[in-house]
Amino acid sequence: MRYHFGEKIRAVRERRSLTLREVAKKAGVSESLVSQIERNKVSPAIDTLLALADALDLDLEYLFADYRRDRSVHVVRKKVRGSFTRPGVLYERLAQVEGRDRVGIEAYVITVEPGAKTGSIEYGHQGWELGLVESGRGELTVGNQVHRLNPGDSASFRADSPHVLTNSGKDTLRVFWVITPPKGVIDRYTGQLEKTPSGD
Repeated sequence: MRYHFGEKIRAVRERRSLTLREVAKKAGVSESLVSQIERNKVSPAIDTLLALADALDLDLEYLFADYRRDRSVHVVRKKVRGSFTRPGVLYERLAQVEGRDRVGIEAYVITVEPGAKTGSIEYGHQGWELGLVESGRGELTVGNQVHRLNPGDSASFRADSPHVLTNSGKDTLRVFWVITPPKGVIDRYTGQLEKTPSGD
Protein backbone atom coordinates (compact mmCIF):
# COMPACT_ATOMS: atom_id res chain seq x y z
CA MET A 1 0.00 0.00 0.00
CA ARG A 2 1.42 3.38 -0.99
CA TYR A 3 2.02 5.70 1.92
CA HIS A 4 1.77 9.49 1.57
CA PHE A 5 3.97 11.95 3.46
CA GLY A 6 3.04 15.09 1.53
CA GLU A 7 0.49 16.66 3.85
CA LYS A 8 2.74 16.32 6.88
CA ILE A 9 5.79 17.70 5.11
CA ARG A 10 3.85 20.68 3.81
CA ALA A 11 2.25 21.35 7.21
CA VAL A 12 5.63 21.39 8.96
CA ARG A 13 7.22 23.55 6.25
CA GLU A 14 4.43 26.12 6.46
CA ARG A 15 4.49 26.05 10.26
CA ARG A 16 8.19 26.90 10.13
CA SER A 17 7.51 29.64 7.54
CA LEU A 18 9.88 28.06 5.01
CA THR A 19 9.48 28.29 1.24
CA LEU A 20 9.73 25.36 -1.14
CA ARG A 21 13.00 26.80 -2.43
CA GLU A 22 14.52 27.05 1.05
CA VAL A 23 13.61 23.47 1.92
CA ALA A 24 14.83 22.18 -1.44
CA LYS A 25 18.17 23.93 -1.02
CA LYS A 26 18.67 22.55 2.50
CA ALA A 27 17.75 19.05 1.35
CA GLY A 28 19.87 19.21 -1.81
CA VAL A 29 16.94 18.45 -4.14
CA SER A 30 14.94 20.42 -6.69
CA GLU A 31 12.11 22.73 -5.71
CA SER A 32 9.91 20.88 -8.20
CA LEU A 33 10.55 17.56 -6.45
CA VAL A 34 9.61 18.98 -3.04
CA SER A 35 6.40 20.37 -4.55
CA GLN A 36 5.51 16.99 -6.10
CA ILE A 37 6.17 15.18 -2.81
CA GLU A 38 3.99 17.62 -0.90
CA ARG A 39 1.17 17.03 -3.41
CA ASN A 40 1.69 13.25 -3.21
CA LYS A 41 2.50 13.11 -6.91
CA VAL A 42 5.65 11.10 -6.25
CA SER A 43 6.89 8.94 -3.38
CA PRO A 44 10.30 10.04 -2.14
CA ALA A 45 13.26 7.67 -2.06
CA ILE A 46 14.43 6.95 1.47
CA ASP A 47 17.52 9.17 1.14
CA THR A 48 15.36 12.04 -0.12
CA LEU A 49 12.90 11.54 2.72
CA LEU A 50 15.74 11.60 5.26
CA ALA A 51 17.16 14.75 3.66
CA LEU A 52 13.78 16.49 3.85
CA ALA A 53 13.30 15.41 7.46
CA ASP A 54 16.73 16.84 8.29
CA ALA A 55 16.01 20.08 6.43
CA LEU A 56 12.74 20.53 8.33
CA ASP A 57 14.13 19.26 11.64
CA LEU A 58 11.35 16.69 11.43
CA ASP A 59 11.02 13.63 13.66
CA LEU A 60 10.66 10.46 11.58
CA GLU A 61 8.36 9.04 14.26
CA TYR A 62 5.91 11.79 13.38
CA LEU A 63 6.06 10.92 9.68
CA PHE A 64 5.33 7.24 10.25
CA ALA A 65 2.91 7.58 13.19
CA ASP A 66 -0.23 7.02 11.09
CA TYR A 67 1.31 4.07 9.32
CA ARG A 68 2.06 2.37 12.63
CA ARG A 69 -1.52 2.89 13.80
CA ASP A 70 -2.93 1.35 10.64
CA ARG A 71 -2.28 -2.29 11.50
CA SER A 72 -4.42 -5.22 10.51
CA VAL A 73 -6.45 -6.81 13.29
CA HIS A 74 -7.57 -10.42 13.05
CA VAL A 75 -10.81 -10.89 14.95
CA VAL A 76 -11.98 -14.45 15.63
CA ARG A 77 -15.65 -14.64 16.62
CA LYS A 78 -16.44 -17.19 19.30
CA LYS A 79 -18.88 -19.12 17.11
CA VAL A 80 -16.32 -19.56 14.31
CA ARG A 81 -13.22 -20.52 16.29
CA GLY A 82 -11.17 -23.22 14.65
CA SER A 83 -10.85 -26.33 16.79
CA PHE A 84 -9.41 -29.81 16.81
CA THR A 85 -9.32 -32.65 19.29
CA ARG A 86 -7.02 -35.24 20.73
CA PRO A 87 -8.13 -38.02 23.09
CA GLY A 88 -9.77 -36.22 26.00
CA VAL A 89 -8.56 -32.77 24.85
CA LEU A 90 -10.29 -29.99 22.88
CA TYR A 91 -8.21 -27.16 21.39
CA GLU A 92 -10.01 -23.95 20.39
CA ARG A 93 -7.75 -21.64 18.41
CA LEU A 94 -7.97 -17.96 19.38
CA ALA A 95 -5.07 -16.64 17.33
CA GLN A 96 -2.41 -17.86 14.96
CA VAL A 97 -0.16 -15.10 13.65
CA GLU A 98 3.27 -15.60 12.15
CA GLY A 99 5.49 -12.97 10.60
CA ARG A 100 9.04 -12.86 9.33
CA ASP A 101 11.63 -15.08 11.01
CA ARG A 102 8.79 -16.99 12.71
CA VAL A 103 8.03 -14.06 14.99
CA GLY A 104 4.45 -14.44 16.12
CA ILE A 105 2.08 -16.10 18.56
CA GLU A 106 -0.61 -18.71 18.70
CA ALA A 107 -3.19 -18.90 21.46
CA TYR A 108 -5.76 -21.46 22.52
CA VAL A 109 -8.45 -22.28 25.00
CA ILE A 110 -7.71 -25.89 25.91
CA THR A 111 -10.23 -28.14 27.63
CA VAL A 112 -8.78 -31.28 29.22
CA GLU A 113 -10.97 -34.07 30.56
CA PRO A 114 -10.09 -35.74 33.91
CA GLY A 115 -7.05 -37.97 33.48
CA ALA A 116 -6.26 -36.68 29.98
CA LYS A 117 -3.14 -34.70 29.08
CA THR A 118 -1.55 -32.58 26.37
CA GLY A 119 2.11 -32.32 25.55
CA SER A 120 5.06 -34.66 25.18
CA ILE A 121 7.32 -36.40 27.70
CA GLU A 122 9.87 -37.00 24.96
CA TYR A 123 10.64 -33.65 23.36
CA GLY A 124 10.18 -29.89 23.53
CA HIS A 125 10.39 -27.18 20.87
CA GLN A 126 11.83 -23.73 20.29
CA GLY A 127 10.23 -20.76 22.06
CA TRP A 128 8.15 -19.99 25.12
CA GLU A 129 4.75 -20.97 26.48
CA LEU A 130 2.43 -19.30 28.96
CA GLY A 131 -0.70 -20.79 30.46
CA LEU A 132 -3.47 -19.56 32.74
CA VAL A 133 -5.86 -21.92 34.51
CA GLU A 134 -9.45 -20.73 34.14
CA SER A 135 -11.07 -23.67 35.95
CA GLY A 136 -10.18 -27.11 37.22
CA ARG A 137 -6.86 -28.36 38.54
CA GLY A 138 -3.81 -29.34 36.56
CA GLU A 139 -0.33 -30.71 36.88
CA LEU A 140 2.36 -29.17 34.67
CA THR A 141 5.55 -31.15 34.16
CA VAL A 142 8.46 -29.30 32.53
CA GLY A 143 11.60 -31.41 32.33
CA ASN A 144 12.00 -32.94 35.78
CA GLN A 145 9.89 -30.33 37.59
CA VAL A 146 6.24 -30.84 38.49
CA HIS A 147 3.95 -27.91 39.34
CA ARG A 148 0.36 -28.16 40.57
CA LEU A 149 -1.90 -25.48 39.13
CA ASN A 150 -5.19 -24.27 40.57
CA PRO A 151 -7.77 -21.83 39.17
CA GLY A 152 -6.16 -18.43 38.61
CA ASP A 153 -2.61 -19.83 38.60
CA SER A 154 -0.38 -19.16 35.60
CA ALA A 155 2.92 -20.60 34.43
CA SER A 156 5.46 -19.57 31.81
CA PHE A 157 8.51 -21.49 30.66
CA ARG A 158 11.03 -22.12 27.91
CA ALA A 159 9.50 -24.79 25.73
CA ASP A 160 12.71 -26.56 24.69
CA SER A 161 12.31 -29.11 27.51
CA PRO A 162 9.67 -31.86 27.30
CA HIS A 163 6.46 -30.61 28.90
CA VAL A 164 3.06 -32.10 29.69
CA LEU A 165 -0.12 -30.62 31.14
CA THR A 166 -2.32 -33.22 32.87
CA ASN A 167 -5.80 -32.84 34.34
CA SER A 168 -5.11 -34.08 37.86
CA GLY A 169 -8.55 -33.25 39.23
CA LYS A 170 -12.05 -34.70 39.07
CA ASP A 171 -13.49 -31.84 37.02
CA THR A 172 -12.76 -30.58 33.52
CA LEU A 173 -9.58 -28.50 33.29
CA ARG A 174 -9.87 -25.34 31.16
CA VAL A 175 -6.78 -23.24 30.38
CA PHE A 176 -5.81 -20.27 28.23
CA TRP A 177 -2.53 -21.07 26.50
CA VAL A 178 -0.08 -18.97 24.45
CA ILE A 179 2.89 -20.19 22.41
CA THR A 180 5.57 -18.08 20.73
CA PRO A 181 6.76 -18.53 18.10
CA PRO A 182 3.96 -20.60 16.54
CA LYS A 183 4.84 -24.27 16.30
CA GLY A 184 3.92 -26.35 13.25
CA VAL A 185 3.80 -30.14 13.33
CA ILE A 186 2.00 -32.87 11.42
CA ASP A 187 -1.21 -33.87 13.18
CA ARG A 188 -0.82 -37.55 13.94
CA TYR A 189 -4.56 -38.15 13.53
CA THR A 190 -5.42 -36.13 10.41
CA GLY A 191 -2.05 -36.11 8.68
CA GLN A 192 -2.43 -32.34 8.16
CA LEU A 193 0.03 -29.62 9.13
CA GLU A 194 -1.29 -28.23 12.40
CA LYS A 195 -0.33 -25.56 14.88
CA THR A 196 -0.61 -27.43 18.16
CA PRO A 197 0.09 -26.42 21.74
CA SER A 198 2.25 -27.95 24.46
CA GLY A 199 4.51 -30.14 22.38
CA ASP A 200 1.87 -32.41 20.83
